[in-house]
Amino acid sequence: MVRPSQFACVCQKGEADIGAKRDFASLLDDLFVASEKDEANDETGARPSIPFDYLSVADELHSGRIKVSGETFTAEYREAGADLAQEFAALLDQAKLALAGEETKPEEKLPPIDPDAIAVELGLDHPVKSTDLGRMRRSFAFANHPDRVAPHLRQRAMIRMQVANMLIDEAKRRALAGARR
Repeated sequence: MVRPSQFACVCQKGEADIGAKRDFASLLDDLFVASEKDEANDETGARPSIPFDYLSVADELHSGRIKVSGETFTAEYREAGADLAQEFAALLDQAKLALAGEETKPEEKLPPIDPDAIAVELGLDHPVKSTDLGRMRRSFAFANHPDRVAPHLRQRAMIRMQVANMLIDEAKRRALAGARR
């Protein structure tokens, strides 16, 4: 960890180079050198347990040597949704338990947590393009995210978001399966 004194040391060193243009990597190198000097004087300094070179990782990612095939991605995505019915049932059971003690105001109509009602609200009751699913997810989240609703409705909003995400993920899986046929 770089301490403020180390940063000040590097900044003072950099003040001599004010006219010179320095890149971020050289600034980081100077910080690490200052850190090593300070740790040599101070035994309490903690060092990272795993050395990590961010620039080499970025170069590796942009090199194109790391590839994920479409078949691998599709298979992983399909396997993740294998027991969707069980997930729905467990989610609804948890929702019923969590909402059992929810306070309701008589004049307030609570948004439904029923998957069928949420599917209709999303627009999944009719065929949609896979490109529209992301837009549907964002617009539903904009209107129903737990951070955007009243405090007494946050638990319900969280459940609605989970159900909506599961429905959209299932629609994506079906769209991928239909495209492969």
